[in-house]
Amino acid sequence: MRLGDIAVALEAAVEGDADLELDELAPLDGAGPRSLSFLSNPRYAPQLAGTHAGAVILGPGVDGPGCAVLRVPDAYLAFARALEIFDRPLLPPEGIDAGARLASSAVVGEGARVAAGVHVGENARIGARATLHPGVVLYPEVTIGDDFTAHANVVVRERVRIGNRVTLSSGVVIGAEGFGYISPPDAAVWKIRQIGSVEIEDDVDIGANTTIDRAAIGVTRIERGAKVDNLVMIAHGCRIGPEALIAAQTGLAGSTTVGARAQLGGQVGSAGHLSIGKGARIAAQSGVPGDVPAEGVVGGYPAMEIGLWRRVSAAVRRLPELFRRVRRLEAALERRDRAH
Repeated sequence: MRLGDIAVALEAAVEGDADLELDELAPLDGAGPRSLSFLSNPRYAPQLAGTHAGAVILGPGVDGPGCAVLRVPDAYLAFARALEIFDRPLLPPEGIDAGARLASSAVVGEGARVAAGVHVGENARIGARATLHPGVVLYPEVTIGDDFTAHANVVVRERVRIGNRVTLSSGVVIGAEGFGYISPPDAAVWKIRQIGSVEIEDDVDIGANTTIDRAAIGVTRIERGAKVDNLVMIAHGCRIGPEALIAAQTGLAGSTTVGARAQLGGQVGSAGHLSIGKGARIAAQSGVPGDVPAEGVVGGYPAMEIGLWRRVSAAVRRLPELFRRVRRLEAALERRDRAH
């Protein structure tokens, strides 16, 4: 692609040869003369001077390294947009492969790409331009909107409802039974049937090997624009608000509510039946035993206000020395008492 064409797409100003042809995006230290690179994090600034990139994306006030520059207000956002320009996804051929198995009552919209090994159950409804990679299983009575993508080995259980422009990465399971049991003191463990469902709204992305369980009654709901990372567990009856971001290995116990645009770091764990407010942020590896207020920022276990958690973390590192000081003081007091 011509640098000038990329600049138009990114709404960038060109500093250098607009006719320069580029083949790829590459990091600064791995770029060649036909590569486009970028700098947004100052820690990588030393690599800028030595890069062999044909062009770089730079924000305001950053001097170029001698090659062509695309000047933008936000270099990281421009890089994200450039990824869309250079992306060339490998898709199954358009149409339904002879090796796919679709129930006679299933309906698949126009422009679908259905690979071999896909299984679609009775009375399933799938919108236009769906892409189903090998091994996808859609149970009976699933309803899915337009522009749906399911990567290899996705499983969507019965009666789940999915909106438009939803992407499920490989190994995702939507609508499995939630973990519900009663353990009477003098009887066998009793399973609580999970007869609800899952509803996923428009523009949601779900990462690889994530599981979202059906509710016991009602629905587990993932609202518009939410983004869920790999290896996340969302239990029965949870509600994830619009544009919430949930990082890898997070586990949410049943009936957790996550507010709009909340952000949960990796390996966060929540107790059940609690609310994480709109815009709240939770540091990685935090344990959340109770509600988090809107716009709250918490961390640690148990999760506490972020400033307090940082002070507690700093104090923990000082504990060995504090213990030594206490022992010395105790010994000094004991000597004084003996002297008297």
